[in-house]
Amino acid sequence: MNYKNITVAGSGVLGSQIAFQTAYVGKFNVTIYDINDEALERAKERITNLKPYYKEDLGATDEDLNAAFDRLTFHSDLAKAVADADLVIEAIPEVVQIKTDFYTELGKMAPEKTVFATNSSTLLPSQFAEATGRPEKFLALHFANEIWKNNTAEVMKHPGTNDRFFDEVIDFAKAIGMVALPLHKEQPGYILNSLLVPFLEAGQGLLLNEVADPATIDKTWMIATGAPLGPFAILDVVGITTAYNIANAKAQAGDPHFVKLANLLKTEYIDKGKTGRAAGEGFYKYPNPAFAKADFLKG
Repeated sequence: MNYKNITVAGSGVLGSQIAFQTAYVGKFNVTIYDINDEALERAKERITNLKPYYKEDLGATDEDLNAAFDRLTFHSDLAKAVADADLVIEAIPEVVQIKTDFYTELGKMAPEKTVFATNSSTLLPSQFAEATGRPEKFLALHFANEIWKNNTAEVMKHPGTNDRFFDEVIDFAKAIGMVALPLHKEQPGYILNSLLVPFLEAGQGLLLNEVADPATIDKTWMIATGAPLGPFAILDVVGITTAYNIANAKAQAGDPHFVKLANLLKTEYIDKGKTGRAAGEGFYKYPNPAFAKADFLKG
């Protein structure tokens, strides 16, 4: 694995984390691509906000963190962003047409050497392999949120992925401090989201059906299982926009339950700017959410 130049396409919650973690280990030059300069400014702010977590969880110093930031470059011009990329990690919205259009454009602009990896949470690489123009160099590389701490990297091939590139991306994941988890067969949701998404959807279903409020649902799960977070606290970390995109895709497939859920998430949360922890409010208000308070589990 001779990767040196890494481009992360999409600078949202996870894209920013992937880019900063890759820069933090000190072995790679990292470029962040997004559609305009405004998005890139938000990315710089997101990355700056990651620094206290790296200090607390990894014992990082200011010198470490400033050096990592200095290894980042930012581009809203895709051709410049991928001009010498060895690996492009795509972390753009979970919308099939947006990803298809992106890969069609990327395939024309990236050098022949460049390997493409999707960080999609729920979509399969085979859905986009043809659009890339290089299906043998295309696969999935999926991270969990807060990747510096929850350091899983699910590496999933599709039937056309060449094993050489599968192995290279596994090596890359290890090189940025991840525990690489190879998946040899396509699975919607990989391992993590095959377990997590139904759990989160079950929690949202309880809210949608007015069984209980988010805090009560989270409290039940946390007390009964010893888990550190309930489904709505997790959704705030993931971002409610991602939950909406997943629900909306199922709604468009004709499921009436997800029509109602997508509408709830949009009207009661996203339209009101309550998109999750990164926005300061989602199902909880931050930086001091109710579930983190000492008396939350006491009744």
